[in-house]
Amino acid sequence: MTTTPSLRSRARVRAPELVGRRWLNTGGRDLSLADLRGRVVVLDFWTFCCVNCLHVFDELRPVEARFPEELVVVGVHSPKFEHEGEPAAVEAAVERYAVHHPVLDDPQLVTWGAYAARAWPTLVVVDPEGYVVASLSGEGHGPGLVSLVEELLEEHRAKGTLRSGDSPYVAPEPHPGALSFPGKVVALDDGSFLVTDTAHHEVVWLEADIETERRRWGGEGVLAEPQGLLLLPEAERERLGYDVLVADSVHHRVVALSLTDDEVRVVAGTGEQLRERSGGGPALDQALSTPWDLAWWEGRVVVAMAGVHQLWELRLDPDPSASTVAVLAGTTQEGIRDGAAATAWFAQPSGLAVGTDGRLWLADSESSALRSLTRGDDGDVTVVTHVGTGLFDFGHRDGSGHGPLGSEEVGDALLQHPLGVTVLPDGSVAVSDTYNGAVRRFDPVTNQVTTLATGLLEPSDAAVETDAETGEARLVVVESASHRLVRVAVPAQAQRVDGGAHRVQRPPTDLAPGEVELTVAFTPPAGQELDDRYGDPTRLVVSSTPPSLLLEGEGSATGLTRRLRLAEGIATGTLHVSVQAAACDADAEHAACHLFQQDWGIPLRLTADGPSTLALDLRGV
Repeated sequence: MTTTPSLRSRARVRAPELVGRRWLNTGGRDLSLADLRGRVVVLDFWTFCCVNCLHVFDELRPVEARFPEELVVVGVHSPKFEHEGEPAAVEAAVERYAVHHPVLDDPQLVTWGAYAARAWPTLVVVDPEGYVVASLSGEGHGPGLVSLVEELLEEHRAKGTLRSGDSPYVAPEPHPGALSFPGKVVALDDGSFLVTDTAHHEVVWLEADIETERRRWGGEGVLAEPQGLLLLPEAERERLGYDVLVADSVHHRVVALSLTDDEVRVVAGTGEQLRERSGGGPALDQALSTPWDLAWWEGRVVVAMAGVHQLWELRLDPDPSASTVAVLAGTTQEGIRDGAAATAWFAQPSGLAVGTDGRLWLADSESSALRSLTRGDDGDVTVVTHVGTGLFDFGHRDGSGHGPLGSEEVGDALLQHPLGVTVLPDGSVAVSDTYNGAVRRFDPVTNQVTTLATGLLEPSDAAVETDAETGEARLVVVESASHRLVRVAVPAQAQRVDGGAHRVQRPPTDLAPGEVELTVAFTPPAGQELDDRYGDPTRLVVSSTPPSLLLEGEGSATGLTRRLRLAEGIATGTLHVSVQAAACDADAEHAACHLFQQDWGIPLRLTADGPSTLALDLRGV
């Protein structure tokens, strides 16, 4: 069994200074570590595209509330996508996600590099004397963080190096307006619309003028950052007794609304976040993880489960206790892998729509990809990528999509973190290309991507409507960062744009080709121990892009170390590492168990004089 060592025995490493473009949530004041001396500081390295980072916000809030005078949380926003480096976009994200602590804007990843962060999210704990005492990757660290802070407070209270004080947080001016960062929209039969008013935690029914309100549902405590909407088929509405489903993302639930009353009914999810692999079960007894969108496909509801990089299916019954959920596609591994649904990889699926040919279209946001699912005559579901190459490539470029499944033909079209897909009357797909501020169009017949509209602020979804006078189709687009819906024409001849290609700008990790020893550090929190009652409670999954980079060491196995062999003659690539470790409360009659997990995508540069070891922290202290 592994236990947490005494803090006094750890090597003392001075925390680097906090350097960035500017500070947010401080009333215009710049902060330094010297300003925070005497208190425990938790640095939260995040980027606003990352669903796991959003989970960490929820984990940190009770920790901040528990130690209001002795603990300071500082967000360090270190962007992945180009759009995430824009000052206005960072400000909007801090407001959108109700970040109530100081945030350092770190667009050049200066502080990220100084603390050797390799993944979003990463937490670094600094003690009251200014020394780094822990680095924690991924999510699920809330309880362990509480015990670590308590240990530090006890130690530094005894040493006389602890001081209390008011938080340096200064609340910004709130955004006025009827909507606040709306997420998704659905058109109703009478020409009106439903929209998720995400930051107000409500669903709003708007008249056809997309401004006049007819009704609201939810509110804080009832819904939490609702996203996707689904108007059920008429026969299903009659069978079930409700009309609309809502992806209640932060509550990790799917709920139902009737257009004739104010009730919000839970139809799937326990309210707890899914933290381990599951095959599904009774819908009301199964934890979910950040459901982001919904679609009706082949007689069941498909749920884009952004938090675990999967698609699930929900089979509804008039008796809610008889409804069931199950995994439809995805392994929980983050990335792009096509083929059989059971072995496919997704990356934060965020938008769903069903095509006129029965195909299920998917906006896979973290890989900047447009993908689809089809069911063959044999009943098997196949996943195909049409646009997008991986977690680190993006841009605004019109052009061709990929060749058919199994082809090595890679198209030149690029997207940047799309959140929505909408099927147009001709069977083509409008993509809400969120971080490019554009609506794009993919034509599956010609395999071409073009641009319908630009100059939008984070469009996240769209619905089709038909002009009553002209009969022409147009889009009602959710312009999320402008807090409104707007109408966009669908031109017969789409624009063509080449805004260039981009890659995530993170410093690569140097390694030598040949044998490399990979180790993942994991020290359970105080009072917990590795749960080895049923064997080794760890799992390590390793792969690479390109696949030829990794000659040995690929695959899944127990243990937190792995001997790899990297190919000669390949200059750069990406190493994908996924890890899980289970720990349980020690010396407890009814011990609670906790799953710790993280995915890394580590850009590599292979050089002869590089190191032959790679050390990662799942929970290193």
